Amino acid sequence: MARLIQTEILIHAAPQRVWDVLTDFDRLGEWSPFFESIEGWPLQGERLLVKFRKGPTFKPRVIEAEVPRVLEWLGRLLIPGLFDGRHRFELRAEGQDTRLLHTERFTGLLVPLFGAALDKTAQDFAAFNAALKSRAEGGTDTPSGGA
Repeated sequence: MARLIQTEILIHAAPQRVWDVLTDFDRLGEWSPFFESIEGWPLQGERLLVKFRKGPTFKPRVIEAEVPRVLEWLGRLLIPGLFDGRHRFELRAEGQDTRLLHTERFTGLLVPLFGAALDKTAQDFAAFNAALKSRAEGGTDTPSGGA
């Protein structure tokens, strides 16, 4: 069983600026309504510690990281095939702006049991996207971390 959540937003900032804000994990908790914190480095093969404001903590592995274009990780609940999530941020340049494609593909035996929670997750993605847009367009801070 599989389920895909797809969201997108146009951000009036260059992809590098959006990437810098997105991957400044040290400051993510200051503005993100979705992630409480992320620890680790946005580098392929790295293990992250992702804490959500509502919900469990996961230790996904970064499976793709291409500055300033893609950050994707794979998280699992307990064992592979039970409830897996491929969380992806894709940044596409559109002139001087950036289109953020924020998606997650859930697979596994437990996906049907999480229907209502996954519906709420789509709303949480949209809220995160709006907050990232606001932060990246504000341009008043210089990210201190990230890669």
